[in-house]
Amino acid sequence: MDFIEAPSPNFGPRTKGPPFMLVLHYTGMPTGEAALARLRDPAAEVSAHYMVEEDGRIFRLVPEERRAWHAGVSFWRGQTDINSISIGIEIVNPGHEFGYRPFPEPQVEAVMALVADIRTRWTIENVDIVGHADVAPDRKEDPGELFPWKRLAEAGHGLWVDAASAPGAPLSEGEESAAVFALQAGFTRLGYDLPPDGKFDAHTAAVVRAFQRHWRQSKVDGAADGETRAQLIGLLRLIA
Repeated sequence: MDFIEAPSPNFGPRTKGPPFMLVLHYTGMPTGEAALARLRDPAAEVSAHYMVEEDGRIFRLVPEERRAWHAGVSFWRGQTDINSISIGIEIVNPGHEFGYRPFPEPQVEAVMALVADIRTRWTIENVDIVGHADVAPDRKEDPGELFPWKRLAEAGHGLWVDAASAPGAPLSEGEESAAVFALQAGFTRLGYDLPPDGKFDAHTAAVVRAFQRHWRQSKVDGAADGETRAQLIGLLRLIA
């Protein structure tokens, strides 16, 4: 692949062996130029391995063998130091704060090609291709509900399922029941940090929203309705 070399000083050594996760982000800044400058600013102490512009240009910032600083405090499938085990891709988009918008076709194609290219070098399971919101649901929303996760999965990268809505009333914040316990256990099994206690609290709602941004994008409200629960069940069957 063709990359534009734009080295960032913000990296360190990997401490847990080769990477086995991919974390997708949006830049969340008004322009790609501003995002690139921040990702290369030593004072910012943030970086990623790659940044993909809206026109499809791919900037390479940190060698894949190194630990970039993109995930922050995060968790996925029992792992807490996500930076040490992942490759981070920043996708230029203003994000929810500055005018969230659909990702242009050249950018989507470039991201898909980049993901495929990275997977030729590292063993990365589909369940470990996630968004920043998945690994940090209380803090992050990216790359968000407009990112074409389904299309990426149909190309062979990531998980997707189209499931019929499950019966039952939605579960929402404030509820306490065995159904909530089972829901939390399902999210935990998929990979989220949500030890089940049967109480639908603010953190549970944040996890539901993160899940919806990735796998149930038509409605992101933090309530586990039938469609959300069906999608979760379908995904769990894929990784069984």
